[in-house]
Amino acid sequence: MKKLTQPRDQILRSRVKLLGTLLGNVLKNQAGEDIFDAVETLRKGFIALRKKENSRKRARLMQLIEQLDPDQLTHVIRAFSIYFSLINQTEEEFQHLQRRKQLLTDKQLWRGSFDATLHSFVDDGIDKEDLQSLLNSLAYMPVMTAHPTEARRRTIMEGLRRVFEYEEKLDDPRLSRSEKDEIIRDLEGQIQILWNTDEIRTRKPTVEDEINQGLYYYQKSLFKSVPRLYRNLERHIRKIYLDGAPTMEGVEVPSFLRFGSWIGGDRDGNPYVTPQTTETAVRIYAKTILEEYIGRVDSLIHVLTHSSKLSDLPQPFIDQVSRDEKFCQSIDCGQIERFDNEPYRRRLFVIQHRLSLNLEILNRRIFGNNVDNRIPGYDSIDEFRQDLGLIYDALVHQGDLRTARGDLQDLIRLVETFGFHLLHLDIRQESTRHTDAIADMLTSNETGIDYNSLDESERIELLAKAIEQDRPFTLQKNLLQTETLETLEIFDVIYRMREELGDESFGHYVISMTHEASHLLEVLLLARQAGLVGRDIGGRFCHLQVTPLFETIDDLDRLKPVLSRLFKNQTYRELLTLSGNLQEVMLGYSDSSKDGGIASSSWHLYKAQQQVVKLTKQYKIECRLFHGRGGTIGRGGGPTHDAILSQPAGTVHGQIKFTEQGEVLYYKYANEETALYELTMGVTGLMKATTCIIRKSESEHPEHRKVMERLSKLGEKSYRNLIDDTPGLLDYFYEATPVMEIGLLNLGSRPSHRSKGNRSKSSIRAIPWVFGWAQSRHTLPAWYGIGSALEKWRDNKPERLKQLRQMARQWPYFSALLGNTQMALFKGDMDIAEEYSMLAEDKESAQKIFSMIRDEHAKTCQQLLEITEQESMLEDIPSLALSLMRRNPYLDPLNHIQIILHQRFISSPDIEREDDQWMQPLLRTINAISNGMRNTG
Repeated sequence: MKKLTQPRDQILRSRVKLLGTLLGNVLKNQAGEDIFDAVETLRKGFIALRKKENSRKRARLMQLIEQLDPDQLTHVIRAFSIYFSLINQTEEEFQHLQRRKQLLTDKQLWRGSFDATLHSFVDDGIDKEDLQSLLNSLAYMPVMTAHPTEARRRTIMEGLRRVFEYEEKLDDPRLSRSEKDEIIRDLEGQIQILWNTDEIRTRKPTVEDEINQGLYYYQKSLFKSVPRLYRNLERHIRKIYLDGAPTMEGVEVPSFLRFGSWIGGDRDGNPYVTPQTTETAVRIYAKTILEEYIGRVDSLIHVLTHSSKLSDLPQPFIDQVSRDEKFCQSIDCGQIERFDNEPYRRRLFVIQHRLSLNLEILNRRIFGNNVDNRIPGYDSIDEFRQDLGLIYDALVHQGDLRTARGDLQDLIRLVETFGFHLLHLDIRQESTRHTDAIADMLTSNETGIDYNSLDESERIELLAKAIEQDRPFTLQKNLLQTETLETLEIFDVIYRMREELGDESFGHYVISMTHEASHLLEVLLLARQAGLVGRDIGGRFCHLQVTPLFETIDDLDRLKPVLSRLFKNQTYRELLTLSGNLQEVMLGYSDSSKDGGIASSSWHLYKAQQQVVKLTKQYKIECRLFHGRGGTIGRGGGPTHDAILSQPAGTVHGQIKFTEQGEVLYYKYANEETALYELTMGVTGLMKATTCIIRKSESEHPEHRKVMERLSKLGEKSYRNLIDDTPGLLDYFYEATPVMEIGLLNLGSRPSHRSKGNRSKSSIRAIPWVFGWAQSRHTLPAWYGIGSALEKWRDNKPERLKQLRQMARQWPYFSALLGNTQMALFKGDMDIAEEYSMLAEDKESAQKIFSMIRDEHAKTCQQLLEITEQESMLEDIPSLALSLMRRNPYLDPLNHIQIILHQRFISSPDIEREDDQWMQPLLRTINAISNGMRNTG
């Protein structure tokens, strides 16, 4: 491989060296010289082997691993794992430092910054009016999910955050030598704390644990980064569009960020997400944002100390202060009289008191106590927003614009973003659960209708008539199946929680494995039973928005007929109109990739987006695409900015919603500084993609489309030839990867298989499917089939290579596909994967399978290098390439340790026992390798 050009990262390399030295000190101090020597021998040995193979040296290293007992192995594994955590944090802090340095220059900022994006808009002739139209259309909606790829405990995240903060302090050029030494001692102390903190959970997390894990990102990061994003955007608009004006007169930036979650609402395949769990989740989310507001109002009380004798207050504000007097006479507000001459503090004191009353009500409900609904807290978020707006307007009125646009405006942005609900909780359930519930209801109601025997047309007709009825079914609940009662209960929870906490508490109801139009009408009929759909004195209403999820290749092929049938149904169209005339459609990246391979999945998803947009436009329905992306490339991952820009031209109309899963949450949102960067990159990608609403977008070249259609078919054929048609492939997967051990690691509450004990491709979920291949360094879900497709289509014809190169330069979709594939290929390692292949029982079959994988890997590398005109993978992103190369010598010993432990574990007579001596170190290798490879799940 060609030697990569070294970027100017001396500071980064120096910092990595420092942390390695400090970790070594901790190892010697805490684990002893023997462990330190073992780690150093393995580290230096595998670095040497990466430079030049030496069979005798390799044998000595393997012998060293073989001789380590379980406790020693645990220490060695943990040393490498903590090292990866430290360098991950250091690289993140270094990137933040580089961005800060750019901010000090007069040069245009990085691609994806507001600065670069708005300058490009000006260059393209987008004026203020166009910019306003674009801003008004934006809705950027990340949705956090709890998927079993994140092994990091919250305690570890907090410790690593402190490491980040110490490293930031070291960047201060004003530090004296003694001050710097003191920070380094503190940093070593924090590393020692990490060493003495177990990174592996002692028990499987509950859904409540996952809820609290998700809240970490809001409390530690997003509550700070969200207001900063709006400040940055407004500052650059003033600079670039408003000639540096001190105000935003002429352009208004609406609050377009919205956050969603599946944590506590995703019931598909997770028996632990009960209706009671969902009820608890929405209350905990509401409690979290109330506590944030109370804290921020308290801070403002200490800042807005203006005297009424020195302030010129507008009449609306004075009137509200008078109303506060009456309010405080009706209820004990505490010692409000101490703010007699401080009107802002007086107003804020009342606001804080009302918020505290809301919190009191919520806490009592969380603990199951009775609630007096007459307690006069806030009835709606609009009331709270108006109260803050009065203070803002009063400050502007008296000329104190800078104060108004400080912490107060930040709070207003939070209120507009998070409301009293914090996030929109989506509910997800698999389609057959609704079908079974409807069939059971009809049977128990003695209708004489065998729902399961009806064809699709008959089902749609029956469901539409039932939804239209004046009253829901009268059900004899004692005759219903337990699963039906639970399915009905979740709709009751949605109804009750909307009444209690407001309409915004829930997002959409997502139906996984949507195969037919009837699957959406089934959900609406169940909603009818709970009172979410029906009639009242005001007429018909629909308080539930339903999202079909198309996951497999076949599902994506059926998307158009399913939606067409749905949109032609009068009952559905009327309910859709009543709920806002917005059809959200979710596209599943993970299962489609597992099903047909990355080339076919990627192209089917591309075409599906175009079909959805065309259909909704035809029926005059507003459309939002919901992308079910994972962290790794095999599950739709990759840089968010490029991912948005690679969507089909004209399909992004201001709104985008996507899942943020597993360890991606930590890497994006654990630190405020990185969260701000990642959110900005996503928003600017959305802004660029949304220019189609103000000017005509250019579609892909018809010839490029034909080529991709052919590549998709060839890639799918190659992938299915390996996965579906090669005897023994699934046995190879289960034996040559640690997928079964992944199921034992306490990562998430959801089982790794749809059916316990079923080792079929359809049973295993996409996440452990990708995770297992990644751990064993095959990484094949992200690239397999692409090389064969390119080679067969090219057919050694120079003009076809020329056309592929043109596609890579001109078509963002194709460019992103090739770029993401390069990253996945780079993370794979066929030499290590071959060693995993030797774990399979059927050696002859395993050798054949691995030969197919190795050949395809080599073929894909060759094809990509020729098309991109590079001599080495990721040549155009040397910093990323060097980061990944820097990790390999440290991943090597972990992979070899995992292989040895896997062999011992599966041969142990106590394999089912949790106290098997090899089990814990084996599970730690999974955590450590994931840490080193980063986006693995």
